[in-house]
Amino acid sequence: MRAERVAVDANRTVSDTEKTNLLDKKTNLLDKKTNLSVGKTNLLDLNRADLDLFFADLGERPYRTMQIMKWIYHRGVIDFALMTDLSKVLRARLAEIAEIRLPGIVAEQCSVDGTRKWAIRVGNGNCVETVLIPGSGRNTLCVSSQVGCMLDCRFCSTGKQGFNGNLTAAEIIAQVWLVQRRLQELGEAQGITNVVLMGMGEPLLNFDATVTATDLMMDDWAFGLSKRRVTISTAGVVPAIYELGKVTDVSLAVSLHAPDNSLRNELVPINRKYPIEELLEACRHYLDGLGERRSITIEYTLMKGVNDSLEQADAVAGLLRGLRCKVNLIPFNPFPASGFERPETETVKAFQNRLMNHGYATMLRTTRGEDIDAACGQLVGAVEDRTRRQARYIARVQAQGATETA
Repeated sequence: MRAERVAVDANRTVSDTEKTNLLDKKTNLLDKKTNLSVGKTNLLDLNRADLDLFFADLGERPYRTMQIMKWIYHRGVIDFALMTDLSKVLRARLAEIAEIRLPGIVAEQCSVDGTRKWAIRVGNGNCVETVLIPGSGRNTLCVSSQVGCMLDCRFCSTGKQGFNGNLTAAEIIAQVWLVQRRLQELGEAQGITNVVLMGMGEPLLNFDATVTATDLMMDDWAFGLSKRRVTISTAGVVPAIYELGKVTDVSLAVSLHAPDNSLRNELVPINRKYPIEELLEACRHYLDGLGERRSITIEYTLMKGVNDSLEQADAVAGLLRGLRCKVNLIPFNPFPASGFERPETETVKAFQNRLMNHGYATMLRTTRGEDIDAACGQLVGAVEDRTRRQARYIARVQAQGATETA
């Protein structure tokens, strides 16, 4: 269980009670956050509350948390020796027991529309992908939370790569850190303004690391993004949505993609365990903790002849009645052997207009980065699959190619 966020004055000591609470909430913190090969704690794995405990264990005052976070996230400094407002003794101690270890960028691609994609090397030689989508007055970063994905939504290329494991909190937040630094190197005036956990993986099946990373994204001593500008997207892990409401007020997006359980069971297999009715009830519960002016985003990928009829639009409107939400329509982005096609533009517009006529704010997501396979549902990375899903997908692609050339 992750440590609760505790509001601590940077100039006072942590009380014994607070120490006890933190220890109760995160037993063996250092064991969980340590690189066992070198015995050092990666500070990128720790949010503010974790760092308070880390420094308290060293006999340091809480203001050290503020100092170290500002060095790492505001100034981009990852060498303890350069952190000149820390004492030499503390810098030496940190060098012995801690590190600020980033994954490496192994590839960068730029689309004709300005979208950028990076392949980032993480544990066990795997790669994940992160995508920066520039817009008018904003830069939205789409980050990954797992190596591959435990789920296998039929219309998503990531799921076809199989699954290797969860990313650490450090590997998630490092995607933001690396891209922010890269933008500075490129001389970009606009930094990252929004982060969406919509890359590779199901964030709520990597709960602790996801919450720790989003804590840092929203922390003023780190990236300082508004809670309205950090979004966790889920395919519908219902129990985790309830848990999420206990520890954060980050924005939530839900992948619906179908107006009924029969179709959603086929498109989003987790629906067989957590059907639409339970999912929407969990969404209502989450909204209860956000306040009346907040809403959630309903994501709906449109596939030709599958879920794009006006009757299905009416059914979606009926499902969502009474739920504070906006709808994000995503025309399907093709990939080999998917079995799906993108609807005609007229069909997409008609679906959008139908939902708007029902009173729902409905946006159409413009396809970005398609020429570098960076569009929604196209991220694949390099996954050493622990399942047989990737092998089955490759066999299907090869079989389709053989049929087409016969």
